[in-house]
Amino acid sequence: MSILHILNGDSTLQSFEQTGLEGDTLVWREVLSEGPLEEKITSGSFWKNRQQWIGKTFNETAEGYQEKMLDQLAKLNEPYDEINLWFEFDLHCQVNLIGVMTYLKQKTDLSLPAIYLICPADFPGKENFMGMGELNGEELEYLYDNIRVQLSELDFILAAEAWSIYVSFDAEKLKKYVQTTDFWGSLHLLRPALEAQLKRLQINEKGLNYIEQKLLDIYNIGLKTKPEIYSAFWRTEKIYGMGDLEIDIYLHRLQEKGLISL
Repeated sequence: MSILHILNGDSTLQSFEQTGLEGDTLVWREVLSEGPLEEKITSGSFWKNRQQWIGKTFNETAEGYQEKMLDQLAKLNEPYDEINLWFEFDLHCQVNLIGVMTYLKQKTDLSLPAIYLICPADFPGKENFMGMGELNGEELEYLYDNIRVQLSELDFILAAEAWSIYVSFDAEKLKKYVQTTDFWGSLHLLRPALEAQLKRLQINEKGLNYIEQKLLDIYNIGLKTKPEIYSAFWRTEKIYGMGDLEIDIYLHRLQEKGLISL
């Protein structure tokens, strides 16, 4: 049986390679929680816009993006019997997850591969679980054996609905969707992630969204260096799943507005 594991990042890949799990790997090196999006994720314009934005924002070359992301997508043209999706609870991962699921729904015949989700919100014995990158191979196998669930057609319908709402960047649409959706199927961690996105879409009287205001508050209490700001942000806002480079996007906006100086 041919198996594909779609992993949420290179830190998970390092641990995954320590497991005894069979199959090929595809590392999803994207950050769909930031930057331009459109509903048809399989379109050429979608990936062209992503490539341009990633290049401009993170100083990535077109060749680098092609190798790290676009070449990986070619694996989804292969006739796998089983696909395992390894993603986490935070907004970064949940948006990537519904993006992957929507991609699969738009591109492939879902009647062929069995598609499973491994999506931990916590891990036994780890009080402040931040993600699968902190687990070793044995611990990843534990997740595979104990929380893996097979996704249904309804789960893919839910993912496509959520994706459509998300890419609209419309706070009112998202608020209504979150408030009126009672059934989340196997995507039980999607709702809190979308609630975090709603907070980010809403703009306060200062013209700042939730993340910008949070970072400004951290700066104003006396934490003036990026490492200090990162650490303080992660302590309370791990739901966003943001790394240094993503936080820098918001710090740059604050600097452009003259609100901070780093």
